[in-house]
Amino acid sequence: MTKQVLKAVAAAPVQRPAPLRQTVYEAILDLIAARRLPPGQHLVETELAGQLGVSRQPVREALQRLSNEGWVDLRPGYGAFVHTPTQSEADQLLAVRALLEAEAARLAAHHAEPDQVARLRELIAVGRSALAADDVEAVVAANADFHRALAEASGNAVLAELAAQVDRRVRWYYTPVARTRGGSSWDEHDRLVDAVESGDEDAAARLMRDHTERTRSTYHERTGTPDS
Repeated sequence: MTKQVLKAVAAAPVQRPAPLRQTVYEAILDLIAARRLPPGQHLVETELAGQLGVSRQPVREALQRLSNEGWVDLRPGYGAFVHTPTQSEADQLLAVRALLEAEAARLAAHHAEPDQVARLRELIAVGRSALAADDVEAVVAANADFHRALAEASGNAVLAELAAQVDRRVRWYYTPVARTRGGSSWDEHDRLVDAVESGDEDAAARLMRDHTERTRSTYHERTGTPDS
C-alpha cells in the first residue's frame, strides 16, 4: 500500500456504531426535547437505566453532559432535574431563531427552486393533518421539518447548519404551544411560502419575523415562564 493510499485511509476512518453513552444521551435528550420528560422532572438514574435497558454508568455520563449543555440541573443532595427555562433564556433563543429564519426566508425567496417550494407545501399539508389528528409530536416534527426545509432553500449552507443547531431547543419551546398556535401557525406558513414562491424577499422576511414573534409571545402566555 502506497503512502498516498495510507494517508487517504487515515483521513477517512471506518464509521463505527455510536458508543452506548452517546446513544443514551440522545435518547434522554429526545425525551426532554419532546417534553415527555417535562421541565422540573426529577431524573432518577436507576429508573432511566431500567427504562432504557442499560446500566447506571452511561445514564450518569449522559446526565452530566446534559447538565453541561443546560438541559439538566444537577442539585447536590437532591439529584438531577430537567431544566426549567427562564423568560430570559426563552427570549434569547427565540430572538436568535428569528434572526436566522428571517434571513433564511429572505434568501429562500431569491433562491428557492420549484421542487423546494413544492416540498414546503407538502410539509404544510403534513402539519395540518397532524393537527387535525391532535398528534402534538407529529405537529412539532412537521414544524421543525418545514423550518429546516426553508433554511435549506435559502442556498446558504452555513445558515442552514446554524439553524439546525438550535432545532432541538426550538422544539422544546414549541411543544407547549403547538395546540394553542394551532391552524394559525400553518396559515402563516402558507403566506410565507406564497411570498417565497413569488420572489418577494422583503415580505418573506417580514412574515417570518411576525411568525416567530407570535410563537414567542404565545410561549410566554402559555407557560408563564419565570423572569430569571
